[in-house]
Amino acid sequence: MSRLAICPGSFDPVTYGHLDIIERGASVFDNVIVVVFNNQSKAPLFTVEERVALLEESTKHLPNVTVDESNELLIDYAMQQKAQVVLRGLRAVSDFEYEMQITSMNRKLNERVETLFMMTNNQYSFLSSSIVKEVAKYKANVSDLVPEAVEKALKKKYS
Repeated sequence: MSRLAICPGSFDPVTYGHLDIIERGASVFDNVIVVVFNNQSKAPLFTVEERVALLEESTKHLPNVTVDESNELLIDYAMQQKAQVVLRGLRAVSDFEYEMQITSMNRKLNERVETLFMMTNNQYSFLSSSIVKEVAKYKANVSDLVPEAVEKALKKKYS
């Protein structure tokens, strides 16, 4: 049986921190589906379609990674895909409480899908999409924070 993991997020935009988790997940699981969810509590800079395209460009070197989008509950999406695992990245202790709430709810909804937390590389522990957008808005160099395609897209959005 193929081991399939779902790596969910808003990815607005994808950063090297996200890619660290995706790449390491791709080395552990047979297949990884990176899923863009439209978080209603956030005001995204990029459309879902733009985020999917940026993720596809950023993960094209990973043959066992596909990119998708969804508007449904994560746990429902995972079940439809027959995924055994939800792969989540943690940057710091501050992420843990929020992630624990989500995981507990997902477990209540369906205990057959496990959540695996992976700590991001220390060099990305401060990195968030919000921080990237904030510094990019002021024309700061983000080339060491995001893939080239994302850097170009940010420059275009803020020009």
